[in-house]
Amino acid sequence: MVLDWIRDLGGWSWIILGLVLLGLEILAPGIFFLWLGAAALVIGTISLTVWGLGADLWVWQVQVLGFLVLSVVLVYVGRSWLTRNETESDEPLLNDRVAQLVGQTATLEEPITNGIGLVRLGDTLWRVKG
Repeated sequence: MVLDWIRDLGGWSWIILGLVLLGLEILAPGIFFLWLGAAALVIGTISLTVWGLGADLWVWQVQVLGFLVLSVVLVYVGRSWLTRNETESDEPLLNDRVAQLVGQTATLEEPITNGIGLVRLGDTLWRVKG
């Protein structure tokens, strides 16, 4: 039943798959589903173009093979392009909390008595041992 529905959709099934993969990229970002979605959209566009011509060479096996090859090529080209054009972050320590603390001065809020005291870093009080 599902296979009949996909066969009836023809090239539109690739377009739908491409849009679903692009939607997955939004939900699970990582710039991987983007290339797969683009490959599915390209295969869908070719399928819709060839659909009316009655080409016997553009069977589903060729479409799947084209999708796989195009996916690998787009992933490779996309990754290499992204590594060459990587932008320098204005906040390189944004997600490295420990590195953010290096070089900061802490204010002693409560003296260290019996080995335990309080220091203030930013707007937070931390218990310290000393």
